[in-house]
Amino acid sequence: MVEVARSKVRRTGWTSVTPGAHVATRSPELPDLLQAWCLVLPETAAFTHLTAAELQGWWLPARVPAPVFVNVPRGDRHPQRRGLAISRTTATAAVTVTGLPVTAAVETLLACARDLDLLDLVPLADSALRLGHCSMEELEERAKDRRPGARMLRRAIPLLDARSESPWESVMRVLHTAAGIPVEPQHVVRDARGGFVARADLWLVGTRRLHEYDGEVHRDRDTHRADLDRDRRLVETGWQRCGYTSNEVLRRGGSIIASADAVLGRGWDPVRLDSWRALVRASLYGPGGRTRVRTRWRTDG
Repeated sequence: MVEVARSKVRRTGWTSVTPGAHVATRSPELPDLLQAWCLVLPETAAFTHLTAAELQGWWLPARVPAPVFVNVPRGDRHPQRRGLAISRTTATAAVTVTGLPVTAAVETLLACARDLDLLDLVPLADSALRLGHCSMEELEERAKDRRPGARMLRRAIPLLDARSESPWESVMRVLHTAAGIPVEPQHVVRDARGGFVARADLWLVGTRRLHEYDGEVHRDRDTHRADLDRDRRLVETGWQRCGYTSNEVLRRGGSIIASADAVLGRGWDPVRLDSWRALVRASLYGPGGRTRVRTRWRTDG
């Protein structure tokens, strides 16, 4: 971390984070900013919500301007600062990340669940599970609380899967689940002799169809060459792979659902698409969801 200082600093090359807290760089990283914030926070404070999630490398939802989220135990001094959102619970700092105090993973997810919707929360929780920062049992226990966020956490838990390998894979899995399409993450395809062919993001259970997220990494020349070779091997073993971009997942979910319906041999039901669209609208990927959290965070900050 770079140097931080309390009170006003008149030297060049420093950035003011908040009155009384400065950092010795023009382009501070998140840990540097939070180290400066610690100068004006009580010792019992711990970072939480999306601040703690980002610090730990979890899969974040769509970017929306957000405050620094801090938890301060009840009864302790409550600092009033612009750009700071304070929650007051009995939760205490349980882990230290790059020298900074953060609430336990289950507390961090519960804090996120107060403001976020399912499509935002599922990738966050998937990544926390994948990294081993919490267990499903811990989440289920915390979801029994009557605290704000517990209800949303209870809704999210049946949708979680630690096998997910990317945030958009998690989003795609929610799309399929919302449309009643049974899928299995990270399915291993083998040939007639039992040899390994490929491992796929999502397998449409009961079919020979694979649905995968194709991000920018697949545009790399070497990756593209490997993808083509993999696709040929899948075709040779009687499997079909369909790749989708983030825009297709969010804006053309109906085509993904219709394609799956055709393979599953079932008719089109617009209710399934309506369920998916409702999740997108309520999330930070939708204008309504973004407006909701901006209003809430402006009020809480």
